[in-house]
Amino acid sequence: MNYLGAVVLLWFIYLGLTMNFELNNIVLGGLVAFGVTALIRPKSKKLHIKRLPIALLSSIKYTGILLIDMFLSGVQVAGIVFHPRLPIKPGIIAIPSLSESELSEALSAHAITVTPGEIVIEIDEHGNMYTHCLIATESEKKAEDAQRLRINLLQNIFP
Repeated sequence: MNYLGAVVLLWFIYLGLTMNFELNNIVLGGLVAFGVTALIRPKSKKLHIKRLPIALLSSIKYTGILLIDMFLSGVQVAGIVFHPRLPIKPGIIAIPSLSESELSEALSAHAITVTPGEIVIEIDEHGNMYTHCLIATESEKKAEDAQRLRINLLQNIFP
């Protein structure tokens, strides 16, 4: 995708999210889109039509898994908060990123962070994501499998 295409796409996303079509917001959206595109510096990649169905299916599956994780984690955190003894055992665990792409690594860290009860606090130069968890023992058991699934789906979406 070229710069102009990325700016226009981000501009429309911004306007769609704000739903404010006043002149000052339209100008602000263009400036934000241009700034983000300048910071990201997207590389041009050719679209392979043969890959489109698997990328679309992986996108849907990734979004579904993320929404389910957010819901289940939210229910779990609510249960912890309302429990009289507040049964937490917080800790920091290291989750290997298992990714060769910075984009996949960043999106995976974002997926971990948006689920309640966990937040990525640092990613080291080897790609380990240090994550603070409310219940570290439970999170550590399932973290690597969940990360492997996320990275496989993201590699299908962004090769």
